[in-house]
Amino acid sequence: MSGLRYVYAVCRPLGAPLQAQLTGVGGAPPALLSHRGLVAVVSTVPEADFCEEGLKAHLEDLDWLAATARAHQGVIDALTTVTTPLPLRLATVFRDDSGVRSMMEAREADFLGALDRLDGRVEWGVKVFTEPPPAEPAAPAGASGKPMSGRDYLRRRRADTRAHEADLQAAEAFADALHERLCAHAEDCRLHPPQNASLSGARGRNVLNAAYLVPRDRSEEFVELVDRTKDEAGGLRVELTGPWAAYSFSGLAEEDARHGARAGEGR
Repeated sequence: MSGLRYVYAVCRPLGAPLQAQLTGVGGAPPALLSHRGLVAVVSTVPEADFCEEGLKAHLEDLDWLAATARAHQGVIDALTTVTTPLPLRLATVFRDDSGVRSMMEAREADFLGALDRLDGRVEWGVKVFTEPPPAEPAAPAGASGKPMSGRDYLRRRRADTRAHEADLQAAEAFADALHERLCAHAEDCRLHPPQNASLSGARGRNVLNAAYLVPRDRSEEFVELVDRTKDEAGGLRVELTGPWAAYSFSGLAEEDARHGARAGEGR
């Protein structure tokens, strides 16, 4: 079966080898493809799975997509421990090594500029969630234990709504203050749209979804700062993730749009 070249990331020549047991998409080990001072991290994947028709079919297979995303991220995570990678989009494939080298040559200035800007830096993610309110009793009762009147029930509902709105305003104020505080300890920061709970499965309402660019040697200080804020969060939940490759700060999404890049380009 013929194969395509799957590209995970572009980086500078590595100062240390990749993990010996590292595997990528489909279980294939990643390899390094050098071109003019840049390195593409690649592996071979089945053309039947990653050609345009194959990818279109797999979009309906959530298990396949999840496994591919995990394998892709596993390679990026391994790279992040030894270098500064610029991750490419999931399922970016080329017909052969020549196509990968042509891509690196066409975007050499973009890649080198991003690598200079991000060298020695990692991305940390911080999210803040409200905790969901307790479920409302099926049969609300008054202080005497008797069922509430319609008027009393509506009055309580209005009071609950006002309390919920006040709690949400307080949560958003905490999130705004936390973001400002964390930005002061980062070289750059990005606000992302709040997560949709029905898609993410996370409890509560997402009032902060942000990324922070932090020098690797100052990451411990940044993590300690986030941990301290958890004690100030009251009923809110503060989640820290990372360190990641600097997805939010590479500028590659904008360059992909400018170059018309897409999954499967170069086939």
